[in-house]
Amino acid sequence: MTSRLKEKYINEVIPALMEKFEYKNVMEVPKLNKIIINMGVGVAKDNPKALENAVNEIQIITGQKPVITKAKKSIANFKLREGMSIGAKTTLRGEKMYDFLDKLVSVSLPRVRDFRGVSATSFDGRGNYALGIKEQLIFPEIVYDQIDEIRGMDIAIVTTAKTDEEAKAFLELMGMPFKK
Repeated sequence: MTSRLKEKYINEVIPALMEKFEYKNVMEVPKLNKIIINMGVGVAKDNPKALENAVNEIQIITGQKPVITKAKKSIANFKLREGMSIGAKTTLRGEKMYDFLDKLVSVSLPRVRDFRGVSATSFDGRGNYALGIKEQLIFPEIVYDQIDEIRGMDIAIVTTAKTDEEAKAFLELMGMPFKK
């Protein structure tokens, strides 16, 4: 059973992009490579329970166990030592990646207050897109009464597109709601 978004990619997005950018080969068409979800937990150095809750929330949202990220350098101003646990991240590939993107664009992003679309300038120059979310409550799996603190997260969508223009056209066709 393939995801709804993957079927849309095969049946609608590939033909539309081949026509728009005049690709000669189907393999030239941009596709999703991976989606990385990162949640930095600054209070984790004082409160280890906060990091545990962040890990559980990412696991509930993505259906995959995240990796705990550690500080690379010591920073005295932040009372941070090298090797301290400061966040959690997970990388989605395959079916889970398509399911997560489908849920993000069709259910979660429209639940953001005063939502007018995501920024069209958050591309990195190589066809990848980064998106910041202020609160984890927009995901339907998160129960409001069970969270201890509102945390944001970063979502990086990595594509095989070579330029930002190709990546934007690809993500628009996949359903990403960009600001007009």
